[in-house]
Amino acid sequence: MSHVYDLPIVTALIYLAAAITPAAVLLRFIYQNDKIEKEPARLLVSLLFGGVLAALAAMVLEWIGEDLLIPSLPISEGTASAAIADAVLVGISEEGAKFYFLKRRSWNQPAFNYRFDGVVYAVFVSLGFAAFENILYIAQYGLSIALSRALLAIPAHLSFGVFLGSYYGRAKVCDVYGDDVGRSRNLLPGFVSAAGLHAFYDGCIMVNTSLSTAVFAIFVIALFCYVYREVKKESQEDLAI
Repeated sequence: MSHVYDLPIVTALIYLAAAITPAAVLLRFIYQNDKIEKEPARLLVSLLFGGVLAALAAMVLEWIGEDLLIPSLPISEGTASAAIADAVLVGISEEGAKFYFLKRRSWNQPAFNYRFDGVVYAVFVSLGFAAFENILYIAQYGLSIALSRALLAIPAHLSFGVFLGSYYGRAKVCDVYGDDVGRSRNLLPGFVSAAGLHAFYDGCIMVNTSLSTAVFAIFVIALFCYVYREVKKESQEDLAI
């Protein structure tokens, strides 16, 4: 990543814009669909920075997993099984870190008073994570990867956030009405669905066969179409908590 420090300031700003613009566009999409009551700007900024902290925490968790956990498994390096294990580690680490900072920074907020707020909060954490990660990738590999990440990686993080956020909002409804079982039955599936989708996404890339590439293409298109419709549906059916 060191070469980015040698770039002229204008070029460095272009790199930065290429890294954060895709996330900003998707954040605007979610923000516009929060139609009943907009969230406090200070809270949204806090959630974005929570996403940055989640990215840093996930790096540590992945380093620990790759150095200590994966080598202890009965799988050979360079095989499809190893790639899948790595993908599962990434999915659990990254979505787990996002979930931690999401819940820590939003669960007890007075502004969390509509079900769709759960989607907004989860996506802001997820895209804060994605934007920071994108800055690191583009700083290291250059603009050649900017388009593919804008079309694939950033919308994927949006999608994982929408899945988590839909359950998260429902869990908050249950919590307000004293339904502890309902709260748990939404929080756990929310995390598992986000982590599972993330692991599957990364697994298709890491296995890197013609079949996995075809599956990946179908998966990405289907996921993005579903999430777009889900955001619209959740927004239209929003209700007060």
